[in-house]
Amino acid sequence: MRIDIVTIFPGYFDTLELSLLGKAKDRGLLDVRVHDLRGFAHDRHRTVDDTPTGGGAGMVMKPEPWGAALDAILLSAQEAEPGVFDAEPDNGSQAPLIIFPSPAGEVFSQSMARELAAERHLVFGCGRYEGIDQRVVDEYSAGGRVRLISLGDYVLNGGEVATLAMIEAIGRLLPGVVGNPESLVEESHEDGLLEYPSFTKPATWRGRDVPPVLLSGNHAAIAAWRQQQRIDRTRAVRPELLPPED
Repeated sequence: MRIDIVTIFPGYFDTLELSLLGKAKDRGLLDVRVHDLRGFAHDRHRTVDDTPTGGGAGMVMKPEPWGAALDAILLSAQEAEPGVFDAEPDNGSQAPLIIFPSPAGEVFSQSMARELAAERHLVFGCGRYEGIDQRVVDEYSAGGRVRLISLGDYVLNGGEVATLAMIEAIGRLLPGVVGNPESLVEESHEDGLLEYPSFTKPATWRGRDVPPVLLSGNHAAIAAWRQQQRIDRTRAVRPELLPPED
């Protein structure tokens, strides 16, 4: 998968060199390219924002640098894979999906992470200040694929943190990134329930014991205990995730 990121703070994404995603990049499973939006501004101050039309607090990100940045990325994609923008390309490829993290977008979820992990090319546009000029979203929605996605019902200073969270959730689902694929199946939200509690050695720590069933060697009993723990934890913390009772 190729991921392009447009931001005014490229250093935010240095953490992608670490852990599993860093190893995935080294192995060629993930191609991440970070672009400084200010490099696409053409005045001597490299200005990327201006006052909001109609008045109001804060600043709004200008359309010109965003247009130049996204055009360059999409052109690069088209050159790398001819036919990528065709409506029904013969090679089965598809146009890059542009994602703008936004509190006005659809809420990100594990099922969405799985959906996005099937994409060939994601482009993340990290807004700042009061957001990006709406005409940028409209322009690329008219001629391509655009989604506004929110991490939840709260506001961040910019799209960088949300983008990192989404890349982490999506990237770890790519084949070969996580060493044991079975671990992905048992995680929270994969089937609508939260994950069961985990334990390791020693069997007793500060007077707290590992649940005896986990030491029994009875795999059926362990599986049943874990499933019940998932149900109990979901009922206590996120009851809305449980199916309605008859």
